[in-house]
Amino acid sequence: MNADLERLIQLQRLDTAADAARRRLAEEPDRQKALETRLESARQHVTHAKQRLTANQAARRELEKELAVHQGRLSKYREQAMAVKTNVEYHAIQKEIGHAQSEIKTHEDRMLEHMLEADDLSAEVKKAESDLAAEQKAVEADRKAMSVEHTELQVSLEKSAAERAAIVAAVAKQTMAIFDLVSSRRNGVAIAEARDGICTICHVRLRPQVFNNVRRNEEIVQCDSCNRILYFVPAPAPAAQNS
Repeated sequence: MNADLERLIQLQRLDTAADAARRRLAEEPDRQKALETRLESARQHVTHAKQRLTANQAARRELEKELAVHQGRLSKYREQAMAVKTNVEYHAIQKEIGHAQSEIKTHEDRMLEHMLEADDLSAEVKKAESDLAAEQKAVEADRKAMSVEHTELQVSLEKSAAERAAIVAAVAKQTMAIFDLVSSRRNGVAIAEARDGICTICHVRLRPQVFNNVRRNEEIVQCDSCNRILYFVPAPAPAAQNS
């Protein structure tokens, strides 16, 4: 294979890997934001669960006050019933007693409902707090992994830059100029494999003579359509069979 062509293939691999590393590094702010969003969602679940429990407790205290009022009225009516002198007064006071008893039962039933709901809400708060703790642990692990990855990517970029400089220094200036021009115009991809007579990136069929030249890998040949520098990967030799 042409020495410069082989170097350009290596250079393209380095550039592609470096571009991927830079994109990954550029994604870090969004990834950090996503982690914080996960934590905030878990915190909101805890806050909401606690708010519901607090509202339940406040409603129960209000019911207890109302129940005490009705119980006081019932006691008063019963005392009054001991002093009535006529049937009319008796029936009137019994009606009030019945109403007070009905209100007491209604409030006791509602308090029971709130007590049962409080048990569920307390369990919900505990689960939300447990989920938050688990999410905090998971996010912390993800942040540590991101930090490690960040360091690895930076090291990789520094290593790639050094390797790239060595390759660029060894490539003919005219050939390097072609590579750089095509790379700048084709989103950083200046090299393409030719396979079955087709450029594998732009998918345009090559002229037979052009493909024959590419198959030899002896010179710099560009695609007539996308101008990328073409190379050919020969089929692997068949494995020798033992007789």
